[in-house]
Amino acid sequence: MTQNQQDTSNMPLDGIRVLELGNYIAAPFASRIFGDFGADVIKIEKPGGDELRDWRRPVGDISMLFRTVGRNKRSVVLDLRTGAGIDAVKRLIAASDVIIENFRPGTIEKWGIGPDVIAGLNSDAVLVRISGYGQTGPYRNRAGFGSAAESFGGLRYVTGEADRPAARAAASMADTVAGLYGALGALMLMLQRARGRHSDARVVDVGLYEGVFSLLESLVPEYDAYGMVRQRSGGKLPGVVPMGAYPCSDDLEIVIGGNASSVFKRLMNVIGRPDLAEDESLVTAEGRQAREEELNDLITAWTRSVPLKEAQKLLDAAGVPAGPVYDAPGIAEDEHYQARGMVEEHLVQVETDAEPRPVRFPGVVPKIPGAEGSTRWLGPELGEHTLEVLRDVAGLDEDAARALADSTTDALVKG
Repeated sequence: MTQNQQDTSNMPLDGIRVLELGNYIAAPFASRIFGDFGADVIKIEKPGGDELRDWRRPVGDISMLFRTVGRNKRSVVLDLRTGAGIDAVKRLIAASDVIIENFRPGTIEKWGIGPDVIAGLNSDAVLVRISGYGQTGPYRNRAGFGSAAESFGGLRYVTGEADRPAARAAASMADTVAGLYGALGALMLMLQRARGRHSDARVVDVGLYEGVFSLLESLVPEYDAYGMVRQRSGGKLPGVVPMGAYPCSDDLEIVIGGNASSVFKRLMNVIGRPDLAEDESLVTAEGRQAREEELNDLITAWTRSVPLKEAQKLLDAAGVPAGPVYDAPGIAEDEHYQARGMVEEHLVQVETDAEPRPVRFPGVVPKIPGAEGSTRWLGPELGEHTLEVLRDVAGLDEDAARALADSTTDALVKG
């Protein structure tokens, strides 16, 4: 894949180097944030590559998920079970600002590149460690995938319909949120040092379950204060009325949030019930919750009488928060996504030996006017940058770099 050699000098993280020792999603998502904003991200992959390359890949050699999460990174293949591989990684640690890993606690220590070794190689480096349950505590050694973290963190218990087993969002929520916290923690330490404030802190420790738990707001405080154990409630939130997904006349759905007192009045006027807009018993959240079923039935009767686009137009005009329940085609074609640059088109070789074709990918978040991030290239081919990184960053001479690169290729072919 041809890389876009776009100038990164105006990007906030230009000049920062990140070494990713991750697999799957959590650490790779964290490092992608750095790469989106100009950092040089070097992704170390084992012979055979990150397993994310194979996820949801009905055709071709590389999944669109890897193309997305692996964007703006350089791929280097090293076997960390070998002395040569570890020696090369140590050289890269010495040349990096941030190291991000998401292995089970103790793994990098077994490889001889634990926190103390990293500090000795590079006293300024920040180490981000993402694991299922964190680096301490009685469960630290448990295997921890996002699915288990979402359950342990409380999210699965409150997700789904009340009369059905726990459900999940169709995305890797635990991994993504942990990645965000990992990147945020690294940037905090870097900012502290940039301000000249001395600190011995060098490690950011994130448990997958902790990121999930942080999203659940007052779940535990409500239990202690009120004896309330939040239950599954489908598309509704307890105490937030009216709010939910409502069917329209064209069999599409719209989510409406009318749970603020002033918004509720505007919503009632839109659906033709000005009497309820002025009903004193519905001024408070408690009053609306007591009549939840009645209100939802009235809103549903109205949405069923109009197509989605008309419902959206009327609600927008009244200042009522609402949005269509979009699938992938809806997002890809929406004018606002396009205007904000949140859908980007790139040429991709989807199928092996086929011509590249346009594929739309998610854009960069957040927007920083004057210092925008960008997708300079998509997730790279396996080992595409091994030679150049070993030579130009690790400092190996051309022959040594080529020999090590060739040895990892041989290991892949044999293995």
